[in-house]
Amino acid sequence: MAHRWTNTLTHADVTPRAAFLNRRQVMAGLAGVGLAHLAQGASAQEALEPNAWEEITSYNNYYEFGTGKDDPVRYAHALTTEPWSVRIDGLVDNPGDYDFKDIMSEMTVEERIYRFRCVEAWSMVIPWNGFELADLLNMAGVQEGAKYVAFETALVPDEMPGVRYPVLDWPYREGLRLDEAMHPLTMIATGIYGRPIPNQNGAPLRLVVPWKYGFKSIKSIVRITVTDVEPPTSWNMANPREYGFYSNVNPNVDHPRWSQASERKIGGGLFAKRVPTLMFNGYEKEVAGLYEGMDLTKFY
Repeated sequence: MAHRWTNTLTHADVTPRAAFLNRRQVMAGLAGVGLAHLAQGASAQEALEPNAWEEITSYNNYYEFGTGKDDPVRYAHALTTEPWSVRIDGLVDNPGDYDFKDIMSEMTVEERIYRFRCVEAWSMVIPWNGFELADLLNMAGVQEGAKYVAFETALVPDEMPGVRYPVLDWPYREGLRLDEAMHPLTMIATGIYGRPIPNQNGAPLRLVVPWKYGFKSIKSIVRITVTDVEPPTSWNMANPREYGFYSNVNPNVDHPRWSQASERKIGGGLFAKRVPTLMFNGYEKEVAGLYEGMDLTKFY
C-alpha cells in the first residue's frame, strides 16, 4: 500500500527539469517528513533547495567504480542494467528472481524529497522517485520469525573496475532491522528528478534510508534476504570500530576520525559555512521510537 507517508511538497515545489538544467534556483519549501520539528534549534521555516542534477550525479561514493568522487560518473556507464532482476529469498513466502519490469508493474512510484547525509560529513537534498520497500517485501510475503533484511549489490568485475582492488570484501552488503525496512520512510529509489536513476547513483534499484548515513543506502541491488539473524554489512566488516550496524545520523556521536556535529552542503560554494547536523538527519519525530530504550551513543 503506497502513500503511507504524506509529503509536504508537490510537483510545483520541485525544480522543473528544464529550469533545473538551466541552473535556475527555486526554493523547495519545507521538504521531507519531520522538518517542522527540526532539532538543534533550527528554524521550522527552513527552506530546502534540491541539489542540481549535475551535483547529485557527479559527486558520488560507489567504490565498485573507484574511490574518487568522480569515478562513478566516469565509469558506471559500463554497468549493464537491462535486463535486471532481484533475488528475494530467506524467510519469505514467495522466494525467487523478480524481474525489474515485473516489480515496477506492481509498484506505485512516488516522489519524495529527502535529506541525504554522508558519513564523511557532507550532505545533499535529493528529489527521489520510487516506492516503499515495505511494498516489495509484502509482495514477497515476509514470514513469522523474520527480524532483519539483508541486501547485496551487483558484482560484475568486467564492468566495475573498482572491485579489482580489495577496498572492501566484495560484493557490497548492507542490512536493516525488519522494523526499519518496513518503515514508511524507507524506499527503493528508481529515479531522480523524475528521470531514471543514473548508474552512478545506483541504477536500477537503490535503497534510500534518509535517517541513516548514506552508505546504508545500498546501490544496484541484486539480492534481498529476509532473515532472523543480524546480517554482516560491508563497512562494519571492514572496520567495526568506525562503522556499526545501525549507523543512524547522530551529531552527538563523532566518527573516530572527525566530528559529525556539522556538515558541508554540496553546492554551497567554496566559502559556504558548515551547518549543524540534525538528529536522525531531521527525521527524529518519525523514527526515534524505533530505538526507544537503546543507547544511541553506541550506534557507530
